[in-house]
Amino acid sequence: MSAPTDGDALFAAHRATVVAVAYQVLGTRADAEDVAQDTYLRWREVDPATVHDPRAYLATMATRTALNAVRSRARRREEYPGPWLPEPVVADDPLRRLLVREQLTYALSVLLQDVPPEQRAALVLRDVLELPYATVARALDRSEEAVRQLVHRARARVRAAAGGPPRPAEDAAVLEAFVAAVAAGDAQRLVGLLAPDVVLVSDGGGKVSAARRPVHGADDVARFVLGVAAGAEAGLRVELGTVNGGPGVLVHAGARLELTVALGVDVHGRVTGVYLVRNPDKLGSAAGAGGPSRS
Repeated sequence: MSAPTDGDALFAAHRATVVAVAYQVLGTRADAEDVAQDTYLRWREVDPATVHDPRAYLATMATRTALNAVRSRARRREEYPGPWLPEPVVADDPLRRLLVREQLTYALSVLLQDVPPEQRAALVLRDVLELPYATVARALDRSEEAVRQLVHRARARVRAAAGGPPRPAEDAAVLEAFVAAVAAGDAQRLVGLLAPDVVLVSDGGGKVSAARRPVHGADDVARFVLGVAAGAEAGLRVELGTVNGGPGVLVHAGARLELTVALGVDVHGRVTGVYLVRNPDKLGSAAGAGGPSRS
């Protein structure tokens, strides 16, 4: 094994950024880790002394690799049984700490997956990492004007869907009220927390029971959530915690993570999105207990 180099130290310092960029583009931890490994191998061929800004340089390398990976994994996404959601990040590690610091909530990760990959990458590089337009343009091999258009379109799509920026304290309070209403089986209180056009998406990966299609509307979403809660097995442990960069619910059966719940909340404090991940492949990796997901 070769001895660590200054380049290794620089990569280690920015590895969480590399993984975060790849994760936001690809949506799974395993794919992001693959990109990080490929980026590291390419970085080993670079003389760090020639790199003015290692963080931007590595983010550029990771972006290009991740966009190539999107194309190669398109069929896998198309053949996925039922709705697909990003893999939740719940383990306390550098990636989650970066997501929390930058307030990259799970709801935002969901919304980003509905944005074309190049727009997604441009938005993350510009608005999250705050890289100059010139650097983003080099990463995407586009002109600065083209990149400005990509970022503008991505911002418009995400803002329209999100209804406002994350507000950690307010979002946590809404989540607590949501959990309390579900625990009490109070349909009226639950409906009162939901926006009229709320959407619920449930990802079971074809391996566990989940809604095969998104559920729309406050009444239907409340009915579905309360039905899931009523049919849950005894002994489950429900905890308020962190999913990606914001508040979420973690449901355990013993030591096994069974379900994550994250909400999208608008500026009026109404729940616009309910995201349930039950696919055990995604949850094993999310909790840091088991092999990585490639779903």
